[in-house]
Amino acid sequence: MTNLISQAFKNKEKKLITFVTGGDPDLETSLEIIKTIINNGADIIEIGMPFSDPMADGPTIQLSSNRAINKGIDLENIFSLAAEAKKTKGDLPIILMGYYNLILFFGIEKFVKKCKENGVDGLIIVDLQPDEDEDLINELKKNEIDLIRLITPTTDEERLKLILKNASGFLYYVSVMGITGQKSADLNELKKSVAYIKKHTSLPVVPGFGIKNSTDVNNICKIADGAVVGSSIIKIIEENLNNKDKMLSEINKFSKDLKNGTKV
Repeated sequence: MTNLISQAFKNKEKKLITFVTGGDPDLETSLEIIKTIINNGADIIEIGMPFSDPMADGPTIQLSSNRAINKGIDLENIFSLAAEAKKTKGDLPIILMGYYNLILFFGIEKFVKKCKENGVDGLIIVDLQPDEDEDLINELKKNEIDLIRLITPTTDEERLKLILKNASGFLYYVSVMGITGQKSADLNELKKSVAYIKKHTSLPVVPGFGIKNSTDVNNICKIADGAVVGSSIIKIIEENLNNKDKMLSEINKFSKDLKNGTKV
């Protein structure tokens, strides 16, 4: 089976990875948003699994999680969004992002099986420590699903080596300390960090957190293998909850701009 995430990074073009919370503001609109972003050339789609206490997320993503939960969105809905996204573009890598509690509660084996059945290519589990990942890793390896690891500015060499042991797909570099959607990255520091990580691994490095627009994407893509944008897309949803047409139109324009930012 082709590993779609590795495949996506085969050419040297920079990648746009977008994040939206699955089921925000409702299931139907969420699917329309995902399809719009796919049709505008996003290279990898991250779908957030709504969670009541998303500790790494800023207020924008927390509110989006609340909106989805209030609409009754559960993991079965998230799997259906993944499957529909895959139908829209068969070779598009799809990643589910979220917190380990959800997976433990659902059941690790059952969760990974559902991922496989619904076209999920990778997972980002924000709060899963590398020394506690054995149960999940075993299931993911059996099903050829990547575990994308987070690296932060405070990750030291010993920790980096531990993280890299079971990392696959790409590395998600948290470019600013703190929560999502806040300040922008310091580009000089980012350059040093990416160079340092690349001395230890051949995996692509893609920064996220604090990347707000196509200019940010362009600056980041000059340094790394791509950029992740999430809070800015969700902000458009939040600001247009009473006007779906405007919401979709703004996301359409914004996602096109973001993709243009990858051209360096």
